[in-house]
Order: sequence, then structure tokens, then C-alpha cells
Amino acid sequence: MSNASTIQTHIASHGTDVNESFRGGPRSLLFLSEINQASIVMLAKIGILSQSIAARIADGVLQLDSLLDPHDVTGTGNYLEYEKRLVQLIGDEASLVHAGRSRQDIASTLSRMNLRDDVLSAHQALALARLDLLKLAENHYETIIPAYTHGVQAQPTSFGHYLLAQSSAWGRQLDRLAQAYGRINQCPLGVAALSTSSFPIDRFMLADLLGFADVVDNAYDANHLAPVDTCLEFAAILGISAVQISQFSQDLHAQYADPIPWLTIAPGELMGVSSLMPQKRNPAALEQLRAQSSLLLSEMQGPFMLAHNVRTGMFDYRAYDPLPTSRPVKLFTLLRKLINSIVVDPAQARSEVDADYSTVTEVADMLLQKAGIPFRIGHHFASAIVDYGRSRKMRLQEISYEVAAKLYEQNHQATFPLNEQEWDMCADPAQMIFNRKGHGGPQLAEMTRMQKSEYEAANAAISWNDDCRAHLASVKEKRISAVQALAKAN
Repeated sequence: MSNASTIQTHIASHGTDVNESFRGGPRSLLFLSEINQASIVMLAKIGILSQSIAARIADGVLQLDSLLDPHDVTGTGNYLEYEKRLVQLIGDEASLVHAGRSRQDIASTLSRMNLRDDVLSAHQALALARLDLLKLAENHYETIIPAYTHGVQAQPTSFGHYLLAQSSAWGRQLDRLAQAYGRINQCPLGVAALSTSSFPIDRFMLADLLGFADVVDNAYDANHLAPVDTCLEFAAILGISAVQISQFSQDLHAQYADPIPWLTIAPGELMGVSSLMPQKRNPAALEQLRAQSSLLLSEMQGPFMLAHNVRTGMFDYRAYDPLPTSRPVKLFTLLRKLINSIVVDPAQARSEVDADYSTVTEVADMLLQKAGIPFRIGHHFASAIVDYGRSRKMRLQEISYEVAAKLYEQNHQATFPLNEQEWDMCADPAQMIFNRKGHGGPQLAEMTRMQKSEYEAANAAISWNDDCRAHLASVKEKRISAVQALAKAN
């Protein structure tokens, strides 16, 4: 037999489930059971099935539920396999639960139920990491640290300011996840293959019974377009999160290049020790955080490639469990552990700032504010100060007022317009940071305001997640009670 014939035979015997990844797993089997619970309740209430037949099927569904093993890795979301087991329990009439449905709309619904579950898990894990980040930020409003552009020390800020920036970025991912959840949380069940059926299926009842907020309106869209973009939206959000976390890990990892880093990881399980060099303490968790971020980013490209350049209706993008989403929760959990292991040496961080000229922009600003000197002229003078000090291996604080005044007179043929106190302020990073005036800066008033806002948003995200989970749990309880009530009529 030719390879082509072998493939055709395989497809004929297995339907579109050619690849195991398109069959789902134990979770998909449990969700498939929920779909059948909702279907039999709806079919009975609408009157598509008689109460007696619906009752027998409901009883069979409950029996089969009791036999399902959520830890059985051989479990599958394939409806035909489920139906065979149901037929073994109650006979051929078991297939009546499939009235007005197709494996296609079941697959689309399973995909959304899996994605819905994954969004909540990823959202919760990232939200908890964000809360821990905010607790760390609260302790470092006044911890002066160097900040970098182009990989070179730029201007100082506070560690709290930096951490609040990360919190703000992670908050956008949480917002995106919540928004994506709203689009994922729409039910395609009941559209059959693509144009509904001759049965008067109540799609809105099915959506309510499964905890969906609404239905996907267009039947063709529900099965052949929406499954793509809802999945890819989630994948894109996870990819963005991976990029942000890898940047965070790199920012922290960069400190280890210094013999005396101002930021380290506390000794313990997140730290490694070289097998050869006794002095080395390797930041293993940071390396893992970066590596896991990169792996997550690469994994999230796969669904785009599967759906790219494929006609609607093909099986390529129709996986029951469409994203490999165990990694995000692991990544966000590691992120949280890392945050709680960070050790900061404020004195060493201040020493790094003082060792460079990162406050010298204040010279140009002060000249403009105090004497109306155009900024570019002040900028040129500040640059001349840097050249003078670096050529002599001096820090900015070591350049005296008299030297600065002389350099100004030499460069601009004018008296230096700043007094000694004002000159000293230009070299003081605390003066520079905490006297900022702009919205969103590192000054204490703005830090307090932003911290409050970030906490409110972080707690709101946790509450949203809790509410979503509570709603699904409540719906599940009501649905099972409805199935049990129906089965008692048998």
C-alpha cells in the first residue's frame, strides 16, 4: 500500500482526529461531559426529546460521569468515543443527545472551554505575582538605583518607581486577558457543522447552561472563523507577557555582572553554585525565567502557523485544547517566587549611581530654570563637565564649585550663574529624583498615588478572577441539579 493510501485509510478510520493534540485529554473529556449535560437538559426543556427518553439519557450521562477519571491521560474529548460508552450503558437511543449537533460545534465549544479555563489560570497566576511585586515596591520608594538606556547608565530613579512600571505593564496583560476572556466566553454549541440544523435548538439556553455569557452570533463564524482569532488573541497576549518577563529577568540578571551587585537572589533553591568555582553564585532562577519566557514565546507562534494560509473548515486549527498552556502558569509562578527572593542593597545601588554622571542633566535644567540659559547651551556645558571629570577619573561630586565656575567662564565667557548650593544639588541623585514635578515621576507623592492605583487595579483583577470562577462553579451546580432532576423521571 502506498504512503498516500495509508494516510487516507488512517483518516477514514479516525475522522479528523489525525493528531493526538486534536483529541484533547482528560480535561476535554470532563468538558465534553458538561456539554452533554447541557444538551440533554435543553433537548428535554424544548421538547425535542420526550421526557422519558431524555430521562434515560440523563441517567446514562450521570452514570458515565461517575466513571470518568480526571487523571486518566488516555481520556479524550472525541464525542464518538464518548457516545460508544454511553450506548453501552443505555442502548442506541444514547445518540439522540446529539440531535442538532456536530462534532464540529462540539470541538469549537471544547476549545473555548479549555481556553476559558486556561485564561483564568494564567490570569490568576500573573495577578498574584503582580500583587507580590507591589508589596516589594512599597518597601523601595526611596531606594535610589541606576537606570539604563542603550545599556548605559542614564539617570537615577527609585527601585519602587521601576517596580511600579513593571506592575503597570503586567496590568495591561491582565486587562488583555480579561478582555480576551469576554470574547472567548461566547458559545458556539448548537450551530452544528456551519449552518445550524432543522432542530429548534436553543443556543442561548445551551450557553447559559455552560456558563457562557453569550453565543457566537453567526453559525459559520462560530465554527470556522472565531475559533482561530479567539485562540490567536490569547496566544498573542501570552507572547507579549513572555517578552515583558524576559526583559524583567534581563534587567535583574544584568546586576550580576558587577562584582558587588546591588540586587541579588536570596540563597536557597533559586540560587545555583558552580560545580568548579567555589566563589560563583549563579542566579539559576533568573536564567530559568528568561529561558521559560523564550520557550513560551516560541510555543505561541505555533497556532499562528497552523491557522495561516488554511481554508476555513480544515482540521489544522481545530484542536480541542488549542494552546500548550501549562507553561504560562509555571512561568508566572516562578516569577512570583523570584520576586519574593529579591534582596536589595540600597547603599550599593547608590554607590553605582554616584560612580557615574547620571545626574548631570540637572546642570542643564538648573541653568535654564535659574538663569534662563538655553537648554542646548547648558547641555554642552554639562557635557564638558563630564569630559573634564572622566578624564581625571573624578566623580561628579568631586568636581568643586570653583572648578565648575571656571569651566563655565572658559566655555561661555560669562560668570557661572549658579551658586554653590545649586551646584551641589545637581550632583545629588536624591534631590534629582524626589524633586521631580511631572506626572508619573519617582517623587514620593506620585509614587504614593501610583501605588494606590496599582493596588486597586491588582485587587480588582483578583476579584474579577474569583467572580468568574464562582460563576462557573454556580452554573455547574445548577446544571448537574437539572440533569439529576431529569434523570429521576426515569
